[in-house]
Amino acid sequence: MKRTKLKGDDIGFDFGLEKKPGTGLSGRFAFPPFSVLRAMDGDWQRRKRQWLSLGIKSEVGRGGVETYESKKSYGIGKNNKVIDTKSGEKWEGGRDAWQNTGTSIFDPVLCELMYMWFCPPGGMIVDPFAGGSVRGIVAAYMGYSYWGSELRPEQVDANYEQKKEITPNENVEWVCGDANKVLKDAPDADFIFSCPPYGDLEVYSDLDGDISNLGYPDFKEVYQRIIQKACRRLKDDRFACFVVGNYRDKKTGMYHDLVGDTVNAFLSAPNMGYYNEAILVTAIGSLPVRITRQFLSGRKLGKTHQNILIFYKGDPSKIKDNFNTEQ
Repeated sequence: MKRTKLKGDDIGFDFGLEKKPGTGLSGRFAFPPFSVLRAMDGDWQRRKRQWLSLGIKSEVGRGGVETYESKKSYGIGKNNKVIDTKSGEKWEGGRDAWQNTGTSIFDPVLCELMYMWFCPPGGMIVDPFAGGSVRGIVAAYMGYSYWGSELRPEQVDANYEQKKEITPNENVEWVCGDANKVLKDAPDADFIFSCPPYGDLEVYSDLDGDISNLGYPDFKEVYQRIIQKACRRLKDDRFACFVVGNYRDKKTGMYHDLVGDTVNAFLSAPNMGYYNEAILVTAIGSLPVRITRQFLSGRKLGKTHQNILIFYKGDPSKIKDNFNTEQ
């Protein structure tokens, strides 16, 4: 299936078109396939704006999500500056910074790259923690099929509304239900791709099956089962990718090792191997507003990255046969 070009593409590549000679790594792969991806850089941010210009609004359907940051005191002051209303500190980041103090939104450029690099053209993507619309809409726009499970009906409805506006005829499905129960009915996957809840860092609902309500030991147990069930849907000689990050216990301030526990969960599934890891360096958002108090009170470093964990099911020697080596 031929993929669609984004309007105003100024980075030097098109979906599904022949690579342009002499444009280097970015011409061949969109961005260099290195283990550090820099989401704050100008080219990345321009590409992100192009995706969002399609009308992607992943935050729709997430009203009422309680986050650690949403409990803090921020406001918009004169000249569109973000203000910490307790300390009076200001930052020039404007409303982008304000938005970054709330619910997390998945990066469409990262989504685009993972599909392009690790899913066969036209393949089926299975997402056990679907959340907002980004991963499904990017899949559809790039010519992939997508199946995602999401517990909250209001989020599923919002995702379908955006799909109708942006990619009405594409093969995208969000199933409303607990991933632990509905993954058995998911299609066979050419790529598993998801961003799970970071434990109770964001509490999404009080519904049965919402693992964001669980303490970490119980969360880890259910989380492992969901990963194992997702891996059963993955075809042989295919990749899986989870975007995760360690996060702090709200009482002790100590980190929960979500990265390590994700690796262990995948390795507990039959025939799965740990193949790649990368770091996504994210835009700093409102961090300059928060970091002084955060560091002085507890010597906590401001976190500006996420971990990209990539796994492979099957025989790695077959990768060259199943993925585009002429890209």
